[in-house]
Amino acid sequence: MRSVRQCSRTACTQAAVATLTYVYADSTAVLGPLAQRAEPHSYDLCAQHAERLTAPRGWEVVRLQPEFETPAPSKDDLSALAEAVREAGRGGRVTQRPAPAEPASVTETARRGHLRVLRAESDGGPAAGV
Repeated sequence: MRSVRQCSRTACTQAAVATLTYVYADSTAVLGPLAQRAEPHSYDLCAQHAERLTAPRGWEVVRLQPEFETPAPSKDDLSALAEAVREAGRGGRVTQRPAPAEPASVTETARRGHLRVLRAESDGGPAAGV
């Protein structure tokens, strides 16, 4: 099931589609696809806030993806919602599934602070940074 994290901006209730991370040593703001799991010192943003992002004067914004769109609900999302409603109707407690593990074909090649560089085994090139 896809993550349903919300935008980190105050009072925004939209679903997050991008993750913003700051690299203070390089005066760089990195905006990329939504990270698999929430990390400290990173910010999840909705499509609207990701598009309007600006950085402080003297900083560079690196956009790893040109556009961010809120994806439509998948069948897995609808099934999970139906199961949660059924469970709540039974008076049971709704439990959250653990975060999915990274695929075996992806390996971490470098780490700089809380940023990780991932490499997919199939293409030999870097995967999306987290």
